[in-house]
Amino acid sequence: MRTGKPSKTAIKVSSSIVTLGTTSYGQQILPDGLVDASEKILLASGVVSEKGVRWIKSPRMVSVYRAFDWLLPGQFEALGERKAFFERQVRAGIAAGATQILVLGAGFDTLGWRLATEFPKVKFFEIDHPVTANVKAKAVSKLGRRGNLYLIAEELGKRKLPDVLATHGSWNRESRSVILAEGLLMYLPAQAVRELFGQCLAIAGAESRVVFSYIPAGPDGRLDAGRWTGLMLWLQKVAGEPWLWSIEPQNIRSFLEGIGWKIAPELEGGTGRHSTEYFAVATNQA
Repeated sequence: MRTGKPSKTAIKVSSSIVTLGTTSYGQQILPDGLVDASEKILLASGVVSEKGVRWIKSPRMVSVYRAFDWLLPGQFEALGERKAFFERQVRAGIAAGATQILVLGAGFDTLGWRLATEFPKVKFFEIDHPVTANVKAKAVSKLGRRGNLYLIAEELGKRKLPDVLATHGSWNRESRSVILAEGLLMYLPAQAVRELFGQCLAIAGAESRVVFSYIPAGPDGRLDAGRWTGLMLWLQKVAGEPWLWSIEPQNIRSFLEGIGWKIAPELEGGTGRHSTEYFAVATNQA
């Protein structure tokens, strides 16, 4: 993670959603209000200028993404599929009785800000590295705070999740919750991923779920992002946000069960790989 500046990846993901929203495919799959809210957050945070937004929304920007499709085939559309998947899981979780939503490594994601007004009895929490979180918080202040949205600036590599939420005070460890780890786990060392799932178990009530994405490992045990994996790993390292963790899909069940979670394929809403990532849902066994 870069120090002193907001996450490049967080900016890129939100910008990509705005670009995807100009295409017919994006308009079909992206949740209502996501593109407009993403644009507003980017502008209000100051990480993208009005001129920059015009470029992001231009046909030329779409062409740029298409031109680089050789590097990560399908990744442009997959980002939209990922956003749609995670929002479906949050809505399904709320419908099943969840009263708390926690977004880990939220970046400039708008899910909490958008859904907090739609579900006023549900509490939405976001945790991210202080630099990114503080920039995001300023944007939310400009656009309009929600009383049930809590933005927490913490580096989970330095403090454990239960301690962070205990300090905050509004989180209820006994409540049914939905915890999101979207595009996050690949940036963590293997031990940190295991510890994070264990910490999630400690702060979530019975019948909670963790919604997450991950990059698979190949037969050799190494991270597999496709044909150009070596180049992608180098580019991520140069950008200061290296990919560190992956797992073979056939091992995800045993991995989760060893920590107290179980994979829930009936909640996935679709199986298989989406460009570089798999999407998955786990429920606690309490």
